[in-house]
Amino acid sequence: MKKFFRMATPIIIAFTAFLITPAAFAQQDYIDFTKPFLRKIPVAVPYFKPLVGEEDTEITEKSAELLASYIDFTGLFEVKDRAAYLFDNKTGGIIGPEIDYPNWRAINAELLITGGVKFMDQTVILQLRLFDTVKQEFLIGKQYSVWKKDVKKAIRKFSGEVVHHLTGDYGNFDSRLAFISKSNGKKEIFICDFDGTSIKQFTKTNSLALNPAWSSDSKWIAYTSYERNNPDLFIKHLNGEKKLLSSKKGINTTPAWIPGKFALAATLSFSGDQEIYLLTGSGKIIKKLTSKWGIDVSPTWSPDGKKMAFVSNRSGDPQIYILDIETKRVERQTFTGKYNTQPAWSPKGDKLAFSSMDNGHFNIYFLDVETKKTFQLTKEAGDNESPTWSPDGSLLAFSSTREGVSRIYVMTAYGTDQRRLITIPGQQSQPSWSSRGLK
Repeated sequence: MKKFFRMATPIIIAFTAFLITPAAFAQQDYIDFTKPFLRKIPVAVPYFKPLVGEEDTEITEKSAELLASYIDFTGLFEVKDRAAYLFDNKTGGIIGPEIDYPNWRAINAELLITGGVKFMDQTVILQLRLFDTVKQEFLIGKQYSVWKKDVKKAIRKFSGEVVHHLTGDYGNFDSRLAFISKSNGKKEIFICDFDGTSIKQFTKTNSLALNPAWSSDSKWIAYTSYERNNPDLFIKHLNGEKKLLSSKKGINTTPAWIPGKFALAATLSFSGDQEIYLLTGSGKIIKKLTSKWGIDVSPTWSPDGKKMAFVSNRSGDPQIYILDIETKRVERQTFTGKYNTQPAWSPKGDKLAFSSMDNGHFNIYFLDVETKKTFQLTKEAGDNESPTWSPDGSLLAFSSTREGVSRIYVMTAYGTDQRRLITIPGQQSQPSWSSRGLK
């Protein structure tokens, strides 16, 4: 079957999303990232081949390195050392009939990603393909016609196509993280891309900002700020628009947006007790969600918005509970440990990640919502807190003091591949992962 690419005129960024996957090579699930002991698939990503126009190593080499770093970040792949490749990107084959499969199998690469680049003035045409070197099959191919400044977006897009073909999910490449950083002397909210790059300061309260929470459409961040000398609740749009949501007497904190709605739960204490309320996006109280004796904080919603997990000390110690919004039934979830807090509901609704005090230190666990079994993910590495799920549920970001001051780390959903995510100076904490939607 003949395989080809169709050209498209670039606008700002025009993805020629022409899928060249023959029926014989239909999507298949090579990887099941829900399994705790996942074998990483070895993959090779050689430098891209210049096809037309003057070569630009910023594209042919650095873009290939970027693609390799993206798929490596997932924790699903083992990217083979480029020094071992038996391949010259100036002359080597990058399409099916030209691929020297034995050479790639010789370095134990089971998958191969090749790239061809055409340079047309300020326009770049990227031809990217994925191959199975074991079966010697072409899997998928995409062509992207973009301005040079938008090559990174095309690489991110194709990384999602690779992950989607192999897992059935597009991954986390179009997501962001918000977090608290003290790098400028005050605790402010910063945002970054999924891999810890493109870091930008989001709030400038010159006071104290806490508890960032993304809206479902990834356009708003709710947070608590002390800029008015009280823990008030604000929301801020990525375009800079800012609104005061709640400034009632006492605390206004731990916001959590309802999936798919411009409304959120938050902890307010204007009545004397810390209770969780449901608020509109303009700050109007819809109703009171908890009313039991004790402190109720840290709400987190199930993906369908029908249940809310939260922390309460109604039984004496902080434990995690689930409220069924329709029936109003509340059920305790954690029974092991005397201090369980900061729950985060997984995107698929099957798990609750949380922090638990363990021998004087906090560690990250997850609870299987169905079986009520708990699994420990961090151990003997300082204090580990504030877990937050990636959009596809394959990764968790969290804060840890394993290197001294608190930093942001990431790991797989089963606790493997723990590594530091953000490298800026100062203390970082309270990460919050957005849904997909990065533009």
